[in-house]
Amino acid sequence: MAVSAEGPPRGANSAPSGGSEVAKPQASGRHVPFDGLPGPTHNYSGLAHGNLAAERNAQQVSNPREAALQGLAKMRALAARGYAQGVLPPQERPDVRALRRLGFAGSDHDVVVHAGRDAPELLAACCSAAAMWVANAATVSASADCADGRVHFTPANLATYFHRAIETPTTTRVLRAIFADDAHFVVHDPLPAAPQLADEGAANHTRFATAVDVPGVEWFVYGRRAFGPGVAPTRFPARQTREASEAIARQHGLDAARTLFTQQRPDAIDAGVFHNDVIAVGEGTFLFCHERAFVDETATLDALEALVGPAFSAIVVREDELPLADAVATYLFNSQLLPRADGRFLLVAPAECAAHPATAQLLDRLVASGSPIAEVLTFDLRQSMRNGGGPACLRLRVPLTVPEEAAIRGNVVLDDALDAALDDWIRRHYRDRLAPADLRDPALLDETRRALDELTQLLRLPSVYPFQAA
Repeated sequence: MAVSAEGPPRGANSAPSGGSEVAKPQASGRHVPFDGLPGPTHNYSGLAHGNLAAERNAQQVSNPREAALQGLAKMRALAARGYAQGVLPPQERPDVRALRRLGFAGSDHDVVVHAGRDAPELLAACCSAAAMWVANAATVSASADCADGRVHFTPANLATYFHRAIETPTTTRVLRAIFADDAHFVVHDPLPAAPQLADEGAANHTRFATAVDVPGVEWFVYGRRAFGPGVAPTRFPARQTREASEAIARQHGLDAARTLFTQQRPDAIDAGVFHNDVIAVGEGTFLFCHERAFVDETATLDALEALVGPAFSAIVVREDELPLADAVATYLFNSQLLPRADGRFLLVAPAECAAHPATAQLLDRLVASGSPIAEVLTFDLRQSMRNGGGPACLRLRVPLTVPEEAAIRGNVVLDDALDAALDDWIRRHYRDRLAPADLRDPALLDETRRALDELTQLLRLPSVYPFQAA
């Protein structure tokens, strides 16, 4: 039976209520969210069938500068509260190599001009800035959960859509540049890019644990089975297969007894829940979700409670409290849960949640009731939201012990100096207006390459873009 947000959370008693708390890193380690920077070609091409916001806003004029500054503002505010904040660079767009593989030839400028003239839909795909949603970039397993005691990454193949599948090579290079210490990290090759192994990364993965350095429960949520019986959506694609999730678990050396696989409800996918992080968010030993998230909600909660232990708690929002359509429209569950020093959580949500009366009332009630959600912080991420991505889409959560965090390469953990440098870099290199027709402008390619070449130096990364090796 679904546990209402109006009642007490399922499982453990909630911690006592308190005032605003700044995060205090545990001695054992912490989750480090790595946020993706929106790229200079941030645009609204409506490329993802099933992402209702992206489809609704297709062909509108975007503001790449505002998109990047909004993302940086979120990082800055969380860093000021004491949360570690990593930065992942955007991808090179337009992807000229991909266009060449599709038959366009000549100089790089010729390739862009000819693609814009003859196949504008392919140019739009190769200009997609969707890599900013690094929740899809990879699946990450904590060292305490992996058989060899190292943090494991599997870059997602993103095989469902061409405009995202072309991200994988650069994502792999970036992750291998930052997490290069073989004593602490393993960055695997992506799974084979086939429909049967469609992998959408951490957007469908959650780790429950009392600390980074103790064994946790790794939970994979999938949309369909590639083989064997099962239900599937009929309107929109189910982007994650169970087989892909199982392959990642094997590749990471996870303990089968502490790994759980759960299926999304097909009708929720058909309502616009294209990833699990649109309908559920978990942190520590706490889960916040909608009652229409999973095929068998009762069995899912029972299994999580059995695996996580008596500390597990869950708040399940009922359909009559907040209809699924409103949850998708506001991206309530595409929020970040961040631990506070008092044992409760800060919920980082999009501004749409504060503007929507029913959602705002629900959150006010949860905070006032002394639930695990102690406070809510909303951000204006409208440039991202119009393309179908909220706060959780913008970050890849990486569990790191203290020595593992110290082993990170590059200048990628936000501090005041990096924040100021990124702000200046964005304002100098990004346009404040980008219409779909502007993607055909070869000058945009030159602008993007100059910006990314400077950014790799700022982040102290090696050459991770194809144009840098030319």
